[in-house]
Parts: sequence; structure tokens; C-alpha cells
Amino acid sequence: MRAPGISTGYVYFYVHAVLEIVCYVALARVVRDSFLLWSVPLLYDAVAFLPQAVIGRLKDAFARIPLGLIGLVLLIFGFWTFSVDALPGTYTEIFILSLGNACLHVAGAEATLHSSYGKLSHSAIFVSGGSVGVIAGKLLGKTGIPFYYFVLLALTAVPFIIIAENLQKKHEKNGSDCRSFSYHNPSFPVIATVITAVLIVAVRSYMGYGIPTSWNKSVYQTVLLYAFMCFGKAFGGVLCDAYGIRKTALISIIGALPFLLLGNNVMTVSLVGITLFSMTMPVTLGVLVSVLPDTPGLAFGLTTVGLFFGALPIFFIRFSGNIYSILSISVLSILCLVGALLILPKNKNEKQ
Repeated sequence: MRAPGISTGYVYFYVHAVLEIVCYVALARVVRDSFLLWSVPLLYDAVAFLPQAVIGRLKDAFARIPLGLIGLVLLIFGFWTFSVDALPGTYTEIFILSLGNACLHVAGAEATLHSSYGKLSHSAIFVSGGSVGVIAGKLLGKTGIPFYYFVLLALTAVPFIIIAENLQKKHEKNGSDCRSFSYHNPSFPVIATVITAVLIVAVRSYMGYGIPTSWNKSVYQTVLLYAFMCFGKAFGGVLCDAYGIRKTALISIIGALPFLLLGNNVMTVSLVGITLFSMTMPVTLGVLVSVLPDTPGLAFGLTTVGLFFGALPIFFIRFSGNIYSILSISVLSILCLVGALLILPKNKNEKQ
């Protein structure tokens, strides 16, 4: 069944972009202090990503919790205290900001998954908004724009959150629930499927930091990089719905490899690879929701746990040398491919 009316994915695309702008403006201004250069981003990632599985499980159990509005209050409060230094310690303020980020992510996932009638494009569109917010926040954080402008920007998300919650209720009354997701290999054990999917997310997260992009030397090129990431995530969901999750996964994993390896010095080649690389995002989410249909918030939260642990080594060990990047990307892509073949439906003619 096709979702009627406006998609919650577009509504939460905006909310997601706004929350990332607010967070990355704060981070961009914090890391000007060399002492906080790595510790604050590490705290931010830990608090924004790790608790989402727990928060998601709570939202699954207590559906009426207005998690979106709670998250926005925490986000604004954390940002305000950071801007005026109202609380003792930068870490305290960033902690509150990051927790608001986590709550809003889960709220967006719950809204889009519960109102998508088993489709992946809605959640993929929601997630893709983060790429827009990250690059906008990084750039705006380097400006002298007063903090209260960003507080006002965050407040514009209020009606969108309310609209999304109302849309979710409407779609659920029309029969949308997460039991309509069917994107996993039923013959593969559930526990093994969950572990494999989370490991794939972690591996792809780690790979993202090793993509050779020596061509990226200007603001314009950086904006293009994030724009193609955004497009890839959203388009991956659209392709999953149109042609099946298995075909999309194989195209994105296998197709991205040569473009990523050969695009170090050629922007157009690299951007094709980055688009294909980003298309895998909805694949793992679809698998996890399929095996955990009664707890979609937990399923989504598990993907962010994978993102955190995949990015964690980068805080301590940096990619060095093009050869190392090429070897790492090649080996890790093969591992992702093997994992995907194990957990995805084996019917090659399936069309979800």
C-alpha cells in the first residue's frame, strides 16, 4: 500500500537538517580551542549515537512520549547554555546538546518508519537531511552570526515535528506498521542478522573516513561532496522500493569500489563513487527493521551504534597514504558484500 499524502520523510528532512546545523555550529566554535579539538567531538558522537538504541526501545514501549519535542527542548537548552556559558564546563553543555540530537534522530526514525507502509524511501529521505545540516553547520560555525539566530532556526522545527506526529497517527490508522517490512533473509538466524547488519554499518562508517579525495580543496567542492552524500542516501531508499533491496545493495557496494579507488584526483569520478557508497544506508536499516518489526526505534538505534564504533578508531588512528586507503576500501567492501549476501533476501527477482 502506498502512503497517502505528504511523506514524513520530507518533514523530518528539514528537522534533521536544522538539528545538525545547530550541533555543528556549536562544534565548529568549540574546536577552535586545541585542547577540545578531539575530546568534544568524541563526546558528541558518543552521546548522540550510542544512546539511540536505548531511547528507541523506550519510544517503542511508550509510543505516546513526545520524543521529538523533548529532543528539541534539550537541543535548544544545550545550545543556549553553550552560547552563554550558563553551566559549568563545555562538556556538560555539549552532553545536553548531543542528547537532544539523539532524541530527535529516534523521533524522526519512528515517525518515518511507522508511516512508510514498508517502504524505505521515507526514512532514507529523513536521514539524508543530515548531510545538508552537517555541511551547513560547519560553514556557518566559522561565521560571526549571533547564536540566537540559530536558536530561532531551531524553533522553526516545532511545527514540522507536530506535523510529522500527526501524519504518523494518520498513516497508522490507515494500516501502516513496521510488520510490513520484509527485507531480510528468513533462513539466516535473527541474532546473526542483527550482528552482521550492525557490523556492516560499522565497517562502512570506518570506510567513509578513508575515501581518497585529494581533489577536495575548496568550499565549493566540500559542499558538492556533502550534496552527493545526501542524494545517495535518499536515492538508495528510492531504488530499494523500486527495484529491490538486494539489487540496490549489490549495485552500491560493487559499483562504488572502482569509482572510489580511481577518483582520488578526479572530482566527477569520486562523486559517482560517493553517491553509490551512500546508497547502502537504507539497506542495513531495512534489514534490521525487518527482523525487529515490533521495535523499530531499537532497530534504528542499532545502526547508530554501528556508526559510532565504526568512527571511533578515527579519533586515535588516522588513514595515512593512498595505498593504505585503497587496500582498506577494497578489503572492507568485499566483507560488506559477503555480509549483505548473507542477510538479504535470496530471491533475485524480489521487488519490495
